[in-house]
Amino acid sequence: MAELDFRDDRAKGLLEAYEGGRVAGRIAYFALPAALAALVAVHTVVEPEYEGQGVAGALVREFYAMGEREGVPVVPLCPYAAKWAQRHPDEAPVPSAELVEAAEQRLKADPSLW
Repeated sequence: MAELDFRDDRAKGLLEAYEGGRVAGRIAYFALPAALAALVAVHTVVEPEYEGQGVAGALVREFYAMGEREGVPVVPLCPYAAKWAQRHPDEAPVPSAELVEAAEQRLKADPSLW
């Protein structure tokens, strides 16, 4: 896999990975505001021609790095991101139960975030 270029579009809730100017994959997410601030990964997608090349893992790693840079935790509601977090506990701190509950409630209240 060539080097990926990551672009965050907060307004659209997308972290995208580009390879050679083409979108290789993306994480759909939303941000919890205020006191329970967090970045919430909802869905990870890799374009078919990039499957099996480490794009999804690179996206999740970058998503956690983004949270760290912003000083907010990450809540991995996306099944792929959750499994990645379990395999990389040194890079993926476990969010509090309160944050997970807040993220789940927000997603339930507004399914368009998915």
